Amino acid sequence: MARRTMGGKSAARPGVRSARRPEVSLPPLVPYEGGELEPDGDYDGLEFREADFVGQDGGGARFMDCALVGCALDETRLTRARLLDSVLTGIRGVGTDLAEATLRDVELVDARLGGTQLHGSALERVLVRGGKLDYLNLRRARLKDVVFEGCVLVEPDFGGARLERVEFVDCVLKAADLSAATLVDVDLRRVAELDIARGVDRLAGAVISPAQLLDLAPLLAAEMGVRVEGAAG
Repeated sequence: MARRTMGGKSAARPGVRSARRPEVSLPPLVPYEGGELEPDGDYDGLEFREADFVGQDGGGARFMDCALVGCALDETRLTRARLLDSVLTGIRGVGTDLAEATLRDVELVDARLGGTQLHGSALERVLVRGGKLDYLNLRRARLKDVVFEGCVLVEPDFGGARLERVEFVDCVLKAADLSAATLVDVDLRRVAELDIARGVDRLAGAVISPAQLLDLAPLLAAEMGVRVEGAAG
């Protein structure tokens, strides 16, 4: 099993508990030469390099101490899969289905994904660093100790999700949907670009900067039913 130390967690900030980051140390890996993914497959200590998994079915599979490098995951079915103590680097795909999957102690680096389905999933100690994720579906997902760092998230859907100790660092967050979401110790202060399309009323439990408050003021006023007009002449 990969060794993890929690000493590398983010520096504490007043008023919000910091997310615990994964520190994954993979063992010597064996190149994967097993052909197509198998439903409920068991993959341990393997390196998947430049593998083409387009359209394949790995639903319910378990990946432990694995590295996926430059793999193609277009329309790949990984529902209820478990990714544990693993590093995914440069993966790409449209329509990857990870509904109800479990990601624990995982690093996702420089991914290029569109329309990824993660609804009902559980993410714990996950680092998403770099890359671009379009239309990420995290509805009713559970995120705990998750860090989004230096990535671009276009129209991410957090509807009905629970976010606890989640940090967004130097990210672009465009048209985010927070409808019915629950936020606990969510740090948005270092978001490079913050755009909330829906659910601004769910920001209780989040920490934002004074500048972000000014940017969000029109949305907050509209949510409260406050009209903002200049003084009568």
